[in-house]
Amino acid sequence: MNQEDDTAATRRDTGDTESSRASRGWWDRNADAYQREHGGFLGDDRFVWGPEGLDEEEAGLLGSAEDLKGRDVLEIGAGAAQCSRWLAGRGARPVALDLSHRQLQHALRIGSGAAVVRLVQADATALPFADGSFDLACSAYGAIPFVADPVRVMREVRRVLRPGGRWVFSVTHPIRWAFPDEPGPEGLSVAASYFDRTPYVEQDEQGRAVYVEHHRTLGDRVRDVVAAGFRLVDLVEPEWPAWNSQEWGGWSPLRGNLIPGTAIFVCVRD
Repeated sequence: MNQEDDTAATRRDTGDTESSRASRGWWDRNADAYQREHGGFLGDDRFVWGPEGLDEEEAGLLGSAEDLKGRDVLEIGAGAAQCSRWLAGRGARPVALDLSHRQLQHALRIGSGAAVVRLVQADATALPFADGSFDLACSAYGAIPFVADPVRVMREVRRVLRPGGRWVFSVTHPIRWAFPDEPGPEGLSVAASYFDRTPYVEQDEQGRAVYVEHHRTLGDRVRDVVAAGFRLVDLVEPEWPAWNSQEWGGWSPLRGNLIPGTAIFVCVRD
């Protein structure tokens, strides 16, 4: 959760259109600062699943190195396309999709002279691709936490995947919504109901949403996957590694050693 100086945080209902508009505006305004702050950790061509630092090179959630060669891969909520460049470097044919024009400008800046990655600006709820266009789809904290109807996104992902295609996505671990978004000791005491699905909204003085995140319980996420027509084959909760001393928002070594911060869903389209 993020808060700009001239906004007020609240919990209230918000739909697809307002959520999409808020996300596009927020990321266009904050892409520069985000890349300055986190670019070193993310790297230019590294595939990191979350603030813990779990690397796809190690995790292999999309398959082995041989599995990736020659595969058509869609990255949703790609940001500056670091994950897609990692995929391209292993012989895959990635497409990096993001809602934010400014994030994709950073992808162009970083990707100059690197492995070729196709960039597409579009909303994840309406993917501009033909049925069965991809072998794999992935998203590292992209799109899913910010949409009002995640099943709609996942059905779109299923539509563009070929039979047997894998869909792997990471989100903030749902249990985190019960705790304050603080990296220190104050972030270790339950402060809200885990079962309150009311979205977190930052809004301007006119009451317009400028940032939105949607909470789903762990069970909700599983049901969303199944409702979209996928089979869940793994749920990964990365442990905080000893080498990672970095704080990232509410993620920190202190909290990461006690409660999970990221949930990664590994799904297959039958």
